[in-house]
Amino acid sequence: MTADPRAADPRAADTRAVVPLDPSLAPPGTRAFRDAGGIPADQWHADQNGETLVPTHCCFCGVQCGMYLRVDRGGKVFGVEPRNHDINRMRLCPKGINAYQQVNHPDRLTAPLMRRSRDEDFREVSWDEALDFTVAEIKRIQQTHGNDAFGLLGGASLFSEKTYLVGKFARVALKSRHVDYNGRLCMVSAAGANKLAFGIDRAGNPFSDILLTDCLLIAGSNVGECFPVMTQYVWGARDRGASLIVIDPRETAIARTADIHVALKPGTDSAFFNAVLNVVIEEGLTDETYLAAHATGWAEVKAKAAEYPPSRSAEICGVPAEQIVQVARTFARAPKAMAWHARGIEHHSQGVENCLTVINLCAATGHIGKPGAGYGTITGQGNGQGGREHGQKSDLLPGGRSIVNEEHRRQICEIWGIEESELPPAGTSMMEMVWQMQRREIRGLIGICNNPFVSLPNYKVVKEGYDATEFHAQFDFFLSETAANAHVVFPVTTWAEDEGVMANAEARVVKHNKAQDPPPGVRTDTWVMCELAKRLGAGDKFAFTDSREVFDELRIASAGTVNDYYGITYERLEETGGIAWPCPSTDHPGTPRLFEDGRTYHPDGKIHMQVVEWHPPMDPYDDEHPMSLTTGRTVAHFLSGNQTRRLGALVEQTPRPWAEIHPSHGFRNGEPVRVVTRRGSEVFPALVTEAIRPDTVFIPYHWPVPTSANALTIDALDPRSKIPEYKVCACRIEHAEKIDEVPAPPVAPGHVAYPETQVSRTDPLPPTSPQGRGTSVRS
Repeated sequence: MTADPRAADPRAADTRAVVPLDPSLAPPGTRAFRDAGGIPADQWHADQNGETLVPTHCCFCGVQCGMYLRVDRGGKVFGVEPRNHDINRMRLCPKGINAYQQVNHPDRLTAPLMRRSRDEDFREVSWDEALDFTVAEIKRIQQTHGNDAFGLLGGASLFSEKTYLVGKFARVALKSRHVDYNGRLCMVSAAGANKLAFGIDRAGNPFSDILLTDCLLIAGSNVGECFPVMTQYVWGARDRGASLIVIDPRETAIARTADIHVALKPGTDSAFFNAVLNVVIEEGLTDETYLAAHATGWAEVKAKAAEYPPSRSAEICGVPAEQIVQVARTFARAPKAMAWHARGIEHHSQGVENCLTVINLCAATGHIGKPGAGYGTITGQGNGQGGREHGQKSDLLPGGRSIVNEEHRRQICEIWGIEESELPPAGTSMMEMVWQMQRREIRGLIGICNNPFVSLPNYKVVKEGYDATEFHAQFDFFLSETAANAHVVFPVTTWAEDEGVMANAEARVVKHNKAQDPPPGVRTDTWVMCELAKRLGAGDKFAFTDSREVFDELRIASAGTVNDYYGITYERLEETGGIAWPCPSTDHPGTPRLFEDGRTYHPDGKIHMQVVEWHPPMDPYDDEHPMSLTTGRTVAHFLSGNQTRRLGALVEQTPRPWAEIHPSHGFRNGEPVRVVTRRGSEVFPALVTEAIRPDTVFIPYHWPVPTSANALTIDALDPRSKIPEYKVCACRIEHAEKIDEVPAPPVAPGHVAYPETQVSRTDPLPPTSPQGRGTSVRS
């Protein structure tokens, strides 16, 4: 008897006549009925597994939650399952649950887009035409105006392998000093402070140490919305009796549960922490034994703190002096205390100094390098930590090496196979590059994994800078607002269509696995960079065929540095679920907790405490602008929103931004409120709540003009980190007639914005349940 081939292939079509189903066995409308398709029960193949679970991690924030992507028999991602990874223990936030929807989204770019002038419409072209035009424009601009007339901007949501290639491509293929990345807008202030104080740029403790602490201080971090799954560690510490201190102008979800919530005025963080240190000193709560053995600069820091008694800082910060004393006593008297912070204290013109004041407090009390005691920074982007370690920052080379250090330059030139004279000098930061574009010092640009039209401050300046370029190309999988202004757009893969590593907020390196092949016509960022390099004559330096080959070179490039990845391999990551760097050898377990032996990564092994003087924000208050505008994230969206503004469930949850204001201003919930700064004005629905200071306005920043919070913020920079001052600028509010409408996300020619993105975009009332108490009823 001949075997039935369908027995070996459960997907084979059944050509027999359809047999009516017994409704009692498979009622119409149920999955059993649909799956059966009218075929007899013996052909339902119920024992066949219809999907594969691919272990990976979320593509969004710096927590890097483990997850499974569900892949159907056709090889397509169609869902997500929780994963019992020890970072998140089966938990996912709304973004993680919906992340998979990006992969096969109808807005995906699937062919290169090109136009020779911005006056033209985009047209779909072949890869060869797009690549050749890009290379021709690079050569034309550089031959006429010099190599540095062309720049490259990368991204911190890229895998580390790709961030390594961004830096190498700029310096070896483009031969330009102008390379930076959107992590410049994220946590470079924390990075600068960490390097100054500790000689290493990463958090000192793993998340699990939070469970062991007696006092947890969170400064400038809306953990409940921006890093929701990290909240489990906060609750775990609280369940074990830990006290919680939150420093934030808003009564966020996490602040609402705190023992002490300090609602300080935006832009006053260093004055506050100097005063806390003042109380610690005055009440004899410092750990002088620890300081004598492990710190330098203490005498100078102590003298400066004496200038900030609680009475002075209370006036600066707009909080009771008694609250400053309470924070100092609670933190310093705890047997084990930890401090974590995020963008709230980092997005300032003195962001580095704000972070240093927190480090000074931890060092002065001896809360460093112990289980349950230490200091950490929470990265915003998925690879916010790893994205700054491997060379795409304007001032750093792979392994966190300094580009101005001659020995570091020599080491990298040897690895890359170039002469030392060929390695460009340090470049400029992301915002500074935009200013150079305005001045036509930079005339051409490639952007990879970024959306500056939404993410950078002062939109008018950004638009002028980009419009002044003679050529601009973007890599993306959706047509962002920035890509829509380009000459060439290369369609590239999502995180689920490639493999690579990221380092989370703990500096734990985790591996993302490929779950499906990309759509026809789509390439990886790695392939595009290597192909461009080949056409620019540097193909021998970019002969990579996959991510593993790039990672092997990255490991070698980091070997022997503070940021040592040499002992980390794909195989070890797959076996362990993640390894914290530094990890110098393949038998090294990694370094989850730093400074356990009391030594830092400075040559003298000590914490270098730094004197900090508070300075007012760069945008001065006056009668026309008496209030503070501050910005931040909301749980349903991520960064510029180019991904999340296309996912129906997230859009339905939060379809538009709002202006959060205090009831004392006389607005009703949902009423149009015009927010005016020196950069312009926009009209939002009012979200009226007692959970914000009366002198402060909050707007989430995930949307483009005319509803862009960042368009209103000032492009002043921290002189050390070059981070923009997003978290405070002077403003006023006014009654208005009509709320500005949220634009639909850009799409490729011939496409219509995905219908789910239209949900409630014109709803005049605030879209989400606001934080805190005393909120006007939505009616």
